[in-house]
Amino acid sequence: MSELVNQRARRVLSPEEGEPVWLRKLGIRFMIGGEETGGNFALVEYLIGARALAAPMHTHEREEEYTYVLEGEVGVQIGEEVLLAQPGDLVFKPRGVPHALWNATDEPARALEMISPAGFERYFAELAPLLPPANQGPLDEEAVGAVREKYGLEMDMGSIPVLAERHGLVVGAPPPSETPTSPGNSLG
Repeated sequence: MSELVNQRARRVLSPEEGEPVWLRKLGIRFMIGGEETGGNFALVEYLIGARALAAPMHTHEREEEYTYVLEGEVGVQIGEEVLLAQPGDLVFKPRGVPHALWNATDEPARALEMISPAGFERYFAELAPLLPPANQGPLDEEAVGAVREKYGLEMDMGSIPVLAERHGLVVGAPPPSETPTSPGNSLG
């Protein structure tokens, strides 16, 4: 048993490792999941494309999120408060409080997201195959709604055009060709 614990303690995740998922211009790289932390937390890397809405206003029923900005600028709305986070800033998004996340600049942004307790990180992997390419077919609202319900997520889709107009975001852009596996990736 102690050998297994020691192997986990010495694990190093390189920039090329971790499962990548794209939700249009939001890249997610799974770094550590609940199965590795006893369900205590998960850590993912976000790559947010230029002028991209990473998440419209939404509310988590079960978990808190902590966003640590590594590169670029990340806009966030928590309740009615609008903030701009820059490299080195940590943003706390408590459960039960509506929030949104975006990048209003012409350069990509990169952040680490800690989710506590773990579990919600798998939402991204379940949602990705349900999203048709931008402007190529209707969204299966029933299937997407079932995934949101499974994860205790309430999404305010009406906030999308408001946030896009207010912050100069481009909504519905196609995903970039690169995968979210290293800090140097361009997000198109």
